[in-house]
Amino acid sequence: MQPFRFLKESGKAVFQDRYVKKASEMLHTWDGNQAGRIGIIGAPLSKSSISHSGAAFAPGAIRKMLSSYSTYSIEEDIDLSDSVITDYGDIVMHPTDIVESQKRIAETIEQLVAVHPDVLFIILGGDHSISFPAVSGFQKHWRKVGVIQFDAHHDLRNLDDGGPTNGTPFRSLIESGTIKGSHLIQIGIRDFANSKTYTEYGKRHGVSIYTMKDVRNRDIKEIIEESVQQLEREVDAIYISVDMDVLDQAYAPGCPAIGPGGMDSASLLDAVALLGEYEIVKAMDIVEIDPTIDFRDVTSRTAAWVIMQFLKGKKKAGWV
Repeated sequence: MQPFRFLKESGKAVFQDRYVKKASEMLHTWDGNQAGRIGIIGAPLSKSSISHSGAAFAPGAIRKMLSSYSTYSIEEDIDLSDSVITDYGDIVMHPTDIVESQKRIAETIEQLVAVHPDVLFIILGGDHSISFPAVSGFQKHWRKVGVIQFDAHHDLRNLDDGGPTNGTPFRSLIESGTIKGSHLIQIGIRDFANSKTYTEYGKRHGVSIYTMKDVRNRDIKEIIEESVQQLEREVDAIYISVDMDVLDQAYAPGCPAIGPGGMDSASLLDAVALLGEYEIVKAMDIVEIDPTIDFRDVTSRTAAWVIMQFLKGKKKAGWV
């Protein structure tokens, strides 16, 4: 009789089907040298949020929710089972200094992209403040970067009233010269979630703004194709930033800034899958999930599916 054959590592004792590979099984801890074509890194910063937020816990929650899905897409007959995701771990945040934490994010992303320029990076926030340093680090290698931002909010707030918060990342990117305003495309901007001043700031700097009315009245795939065509003529790489509060509160109860009138999850998932098909799309972040207020991990589950849709698009196009 084989001894202890029913004992498993703590936390691993779940049902296993020999014919099903879970998405979480694609994750492999980075050994400091080799890296797969896909990389995940956590940026657990949420002290910079202007509202109460436990988004620092999101990287772990999203990784865990990958175990909810298999690697097989029945819609496209694509299996990601042979894909390897290098898990670089989480960037260590300073306990109290927000600016120092953002510097650490920028430095780490810059170094990783320099060493592994061919890796498709997926960055797990954290609140949206992480996008400023993440794109800044990414830009050091790719030079001209375009950003497609899914969000209910412009995140173009002034920095005088609160410093570098989760409401300021794209203003910081524009004013630091990291990206041009005309290289920022915002999708899903919502009624009664922004001020006229910041909409005018965006338009003045050439930001392309698709409101939720645009999303409702047009095919999301048409918006994505239009956006990529606009950017690919002018930039070297496109970075996607997915603020999960672009979704209606019914689909994202774990976002600190929930609200009605947002995007449905199918539209977001279709958009991200299509973006994955473009070679020029080189990185993505997912932000603004607070697992401490989520319901049955609904929002983290959706974020994990966003990752799978992105990789499905890459696989379909033969990039990974």
